[in-house]
Amino acid sequence: MRPLALLGGTFDPIHNGHLRAAWEAAEQLAADVYLLPANVPPHRPQPVLDADQRVALLRLALAGQERLRLDTRELERAGPSYTVDTLLALRAEHGPRRPIVLLLGIDAFAGLPGWNRWLQLFDLAHIAVLARPGHARDYAPALQEQCVLRDCPIDAHWRDRPAGNVLAVDVSELEISATAIRRQLARGQEPRFLLPEAVLAEIQARRWYA
Repeated sequence: MRPLALLGGTFDPIHNGHLRAAWEAAEQLAADVYLLPANVPPHRPQPVLDADQRVALLRLALAGQERLRLDTRELERAGPSYTVDTLLALRAEHGPRRPIVLLLGIDAFAGLPGWNRWLQLFDLAHIAVLARPGHARDYAPALQEQCVLRDCPIDAHWRDRPAGNVLAVDVSELEISATAIRRQLARGQEPRFLLPEAVLAEIQARRWYA
């Protein structure tokens, strides 16, 4: 079965760093990728734009291609957007055999032991760590222990299993920050080429973040 990969975040706003990482993961894993905007992110500040506004920007960013798709289930669920709840719902929908891959940046992965029911994540999905080639790994002992047990090259046989491995996906280093984009917009600057043109045009037309 073709793997299903998931990239979560606030996407406040969606930018080219998000999109390029998702695209490279889709190609390397031969997977469809769902982008899941969070409703109430439990590990970071709350988004500036509301759910409808962020979804509108995501739809503009994803137009014209089919591999990256929008999934709004976390926006439709009340309370904190715990990843384990999302994975439980997706596993129920897609069955016990389809490989599901949770895509995490290396900083998010390093903080995994602080997540809600974090060990259960390995029962529900593979975890792919998105990092530039040669990036040093410095993890807490509990997470390092899981890596030793679960590390698997992406050209190995992880697709034969629905969940349980840790994969390394090398992605282009695009140092683009949604926080920096918001600051530029607040100062009246134009963060061109950091996010899709259609997204920037909509933000400017609505005076979001100004």
